[in-house]
Amino acid sequence: MAKLKTKFACTECGNESPKWMGKCPGCGQWNTMVEEKETVVKTQGIMGSPLIQTKEKPRPIIHIESGQEKRIETTNKELNRVLGGGVVPGSLILVGGDPGIGKSTLLLQTSHALASKRLTVLYISGEESVRQTRLRADRLGALSDTLYVLCETNMEQINDAIESVKPDFLVIDSIQTVYDPQVQSAPGSVSQVRECTAHFMRVAKIKGIATVLVGHVTKEGAIAGPRMLEHMVDCVLYFEGERHHTYRLLRAVKNRFGSTNEIGIFEMVEDGLREVNNPSELFLSERPMGVSGSTVVASMEGTRPVLVEMQALVATTNFPSPRRMATGIDHNRMTLIVAVLEKRMGMFLQTQDAYLNVAGGIRLDEPAVDLAAAVSIASSFKDAPTRPFDVFFGEIGLTGEVRAVSRAEQRVREAHKLGFKRVIMPKKSLKGWTPPAGIEIIGVETVAEALSAAFA
Repeated sequence: MAKLKTKFACTECGNESPKWMGKCPGCGQWNTMVEEKETVVKTQGIMGSPLIQTKEKPRPIIHIESGQEKRIETTNKELNRVLGGGVVPGSLILVGGDPGIGKSTLLLQTSHALASKRLTVLYISGEESVRQTRLRADRLGALSDTLYVLCETNMEQINDAIESVKPDFLVIDSIQTVYDPQVQSAPGSVSQVRECTAHFMRVAKIKGIATVLVGHVTKEGAIAGPRMLEHMVDCVLYFEGERHHTYRLLRAVKNRFGSTNEIGIFEMVEDGLREVNNPSELFLSERPMGVSGSTVVASMEGTRPVLVEMQALVATTNFPSPRRMATGIDHNRMTLIVAVLEKRMGMFLQTQDAYLNVAGGIRLDEPAVDLAAAVSIASSFKDAPTRPFDVFFGEIGLTGEVRAVSRAEQRVREAHKLGFKRVIMPKKSLKGWTPPAGIEIIGVETVAEALSAAFA
């Protein structure tokens, strides 16, 4: 007879305890321990599940075939870029994002793209009925006879459907709605998410099925459930974007088959998500000319150079302590740049509020955007616009020096392609390559030199 076991598990990290605690001993979060009742069933399968087993035996590593992983390319170039070249058979992919951001739309379009290549696709929805999925497919034009749809949350029924359809590509939307009848916990609990993910991991690896799991996110933006969930999968993708903007960013934070520095940019239109092939031109389409506080920065997102407008506003404060606000760039980085301008350049910003914004809803995390941020703040403080066809990039140190950054050649060529006339960049990044004809390159070593060149 099954034995009923009561425990308390943390919803943030999955740490388990026999009694309730106000503060989780694993991650230190407060009020995250929830009670779970789990039925312990004696089984002979791997990890408590007798459904799938493998007959493989240990082999010497020199006898294992080497070579590149085979990939299934979709018709979406942006998704292929983020995944590292396409979907790897047998991989387990986790996709997270805010509600209504477009996760189901992206995966349904991807399922149709693979089904159009005569691959068998099984789309399992635990949140929508098959009729609702059909209505979405009608709107997106994602209809194919090899795209199978099932509305089910029971793990055993899902396993029967996999055995019946034998898909090449499997989508679970979402993992928080699936439950294992052998685990007596509510769907979405730590135990259920862990066991169901472990089951789909064995299905993907043993049967060679590329599997995508959709994960809910918490109010902090992290994927809900134990942190172990991200360690178990091969690839973790975050679908980001602002509700008031039509652009969406697909970012890889973990990828065993490719780079984690790549992003895919999409535009949400009436008939679904449309890939953006030239994001630089898109982000600069509404840039005002001849306005103080506006500059263009050449940033790298993975292997792709992106030109984005950076805006700054410096105004006299009415409070004893001036405000520092940053959108799209790290707030601490902005504070550092303001301190360098005050100390090294003699700008009296202690009585000024400073606001910094990256236009288009994109977030820039690399230090190469420091120089553009400094020029934007100085331009707004002096109320002096920079030249409309200037591009800036470079890292700023605490002593006021401009440090070299990587991939300078790609940044300059992207600026030249879009018709910019001058690039102000670190002098040490000019070594080892030849600038293209028709664009002026100004190498600087300090912030003072950069500001002198920008306002000349």
